[in-house]
Amino acid sequence: MAHWENRPEESWKNFQFNQPYEKGLKRLKEEVLAKTDFDPATLWQWGTMQAMAIIEILKDCEEQFGVEGQKLVCKSLHKIGLDIGRQILKNTKKPENMSEAEFISYYATVINRIVYASLEDPKIDSNNQVSFDILWCPHQDHYQAFDCRVQRYLVQGMLEALSEFGTAEGFQVRFDSTIPAGASTCHFTIWKTDSEAGVAWQQYTQQIELKAIQIASTKKVAHSAQNNSNSSIGEK
Repeated sequence: MAHWENRPEESWKNFQFNQPYEKGLKRLKEEVLAKTDFDPATLWQWGTMQAMAIIEILKDCEEQFGVEGQKLVCKSLHKIGLDIGRQILKNTKKPENMSEAEFISYYATVINRIVYASLEDPKIDSNNQVSFDILWCPHQDHYQAFDCRVQRYLVQGMLEALSEFGTAEGFQVRFDSTIPAGASTCHFTIWKTDSEAGVAWQQYTQQIELKAIQIASTKKVAHSAQNNSNSSIGEK
């Protein structure tokens, strides 16, 4: 049994979802893994390169173009997250006897274990809250703590897909701790909110965005000073 298939709840067996990027996945399993000596561990190295490239693109756009560059990249991340969520939920139905909390927890498991290729320990805390710990994340050894901010926009898109599906209205995600910041696990809480909680999520996103622009501005000034210094040395 694959790691993503294993949850103890009986209702997990009734959760309907699609594998994202199904065409490529089918080829990988049936033509590559089944018929060649391809080492699937290299997919982690390839994926890490893609993840680090996204972070650098975001940082460079923030430094070069400021807020507009940041918005551009974050909008793209949001679009990909939305597309992933739509792929997962396309033509599926929520079982009538499955609670909203169960559905959201199972959706998060698909995101965590398949899309993020992580090991997860999920919990259904109550009818209004679920949580999970990421025990191992492919990014944890190479991300800096602040790099995890890029996930906010992917996740926001995935939540939007869930809202389109007609589930999780009023639910928000909180990033409680992350491994790159020194925690033993990445802990997340998804809970039903009032309007104030929704505002708090947006405010925290804005704080992170502002901090990133401040960092980028400092780097830009430093690079400009270094370039001017090098030019002066060259003239001498």
